[in-house]
Amino acid sequence: MTYRILWPAMRWPDGRDIETSSVGEHRAEFCERFQDVSDEQWENCDGIVTVNDIPAEYRAKLKKCRIVVTPKVGFDNLDLAAWGALGLPVCNVPDYGTQEVADHAMALMLSLMKGITFHTRELKQDPKGLWRPALNPFGKRLSSCVFGVVGLGRIGTAAALRAKAFGMDVVMYDPYRENGAELAVGIRRVHSLEELFGQCDVVSLHLPLGPTTEKLINLEVLSASKPGLVLVNTARGPIIDLDDLYTAMQENMIQACGLDVLPEEPANPDHPLIKAWAADEEWIDHRLLITPHSAFFTPESVYDMRFKGGEVAIKYLDGNGLDNCVNQQWVENPR
Repeated sequence: MTYRILWPAMRWPDGRDIETSSVGEHRAEFCERFQDVSDEQWENCDGIVTVNDIPAEYRAKLKKCRIVVTPKVGFDNLDLAAWGALGLPVCNVPDYGTQEVADHAMALMLSLMKGITFHTRELKQDPKGLWRPALNPFGKRLSSCVFGVVGLGRIGTAAALRAKAFGMDVVMYDPYRENGAELAVGIRRVHSLEELFGQCDVVSLHLPLGPTTEKLINLEVLSASKPGLVLVNTARGPIIDLDDLYTAMQENMIQACGLDVLPEEPANPDHPLIKAWAADEEWIDHRLLITPHSAFFTPESVYDMRFKGGEVAIKYLDGNGLDNCVNQQWVENPR
């Protein structure tokens, strides 16, 4: 039997070979926008691969579809309950960028703690006069530092192991991980965010976005920070209350911050924190690094993302198991 896998809003402009190869002898179909998909395609596709959620008007047209795959880690933008009510499992691809995101978290930490961007920008202004090798604003010996991980999933574990390789004392907070998860990778565990922030020199966020984690990192948590703390977020922007981060940095509750993600993307230039950062205001100068949600991106990770989406769909349709289903609780009557 030949299955039809539909990419209804294809995001990559450079060909379709990766997706086509991911489904083997089965049929891969591509459209640029949801509204370009014909009724016949909606009605007869066996599986869908999509980054963004599909509006209800198009979901209602699905007759044969048995699986939806979002080829990324996050799934907070999908209506999981609505898909479940249709009898459709939704699966993600949680393993395509694990190493890249953990590496990026380390890069943000190192850029701040080793003064990489600080020295580069200073030297551009005056290569001779600002040649100051003994000045490193936030520098500490890494092996004397405590590294905190919020969320000990795939990426959090990878970040923890990288921090251990630097000789750092690693501690984690994750109320959803089973007892002993920390022991398996040789780190410590705490049972509150305040306890974590209160003892760490660096805290790196690696947790999903959901109702319980939106604005989880707020002024109450930030005010418990150990003096000089460096905060890194490569997870999801809304996990940090950006207004509270602005206050915490203004009042020196934390020393520096590296952000790959923001509550609004692209960045909102009118937010006080972004405005102060963009203007190089003296109080925040060199204390904030922002990258454009690029932690995941390497050619290798993009290949994995694009290939694994189709692969997950075909595996399920062939009766070989359901990988990474994120809405199982709502799928009462699978198609």
